[in-house]
Amino acid sequence: MAETGYTLVIGDKNFSSWSLRPWLAMKAAGIPFAEEHVRLRQPETKQAILRHSPSGKVPALKAGGEVIWDGLAILEFLAERHSEKRLWPEDPAARAAARSISAEMHAGFATLRNEMPMDLLARLPSPHIGDALASEIRRIIAIWREARARFGAGGPHLFGAFTNADAMFAPVATRFRTYAVDVAAFGDDGTASAYADAILAMPAIAAWTDGAEAELRGRKAEARG
Repeated sequence: MAETGYTLVIGDKNFSSWSLRPWLAMKAAGIPFAEEHVRLRQPETKQAILRHSPSGKVPALKAGGEVIWDGLAILEFLAERHSEKRLWPEDPAARAAARSISAEMHAGFATLRNEMPMDLLARLPSPHIGDALASEIRRIIAIWREARARFGAGGPHLFGAFTNADAMFAPVATRFRTYAVDVAAFGDDGTASAYADAILAMPAIAAWTDGAEAELRGRKAEARG
């Protein structure tokens, strides 16, 4: 284990948006951890994950004798355990807003998840965007614009400095790139595109992408025998 005693159990980096969220938060905050990988979309995947997490889903954080098995719960746990990292904003109004939009991301946007699943390394043509998906994209853009306008003066992220809210929305930035979403067509004034660019430019995102590429090379080598 890492010196903190943390092991983060994650799925494939190309596909697992929920794994990306706590991984990114821990990397961005400089919280050391060991990484344990479970390959997704295999017959044995569920049983493999159940060895680590009672939910049968990734991510799961092992912290000493405890297991935290929900992505947002992991982020909350880390914010409590490492208050010096300021994973939630210090200002009470900003912190309440950050938690609200994170919970909205956690519970909502089912159409986006279903119709634009995370496929980090792919570059695909934009699919047909029906009313339900368009409504969710507009809502995301509105969230980003409001957070940046109210709280984002101190840096390029939603609340200036990186917070758990950015970890929650980072997979959306990758989806917009994968599916060539023209955010201007959904009311963006440049704020959303600039924010997505800032997320995608993070060194931790580059490291996650390198990991996804390494996994893909490994799969190809395995297929060749």
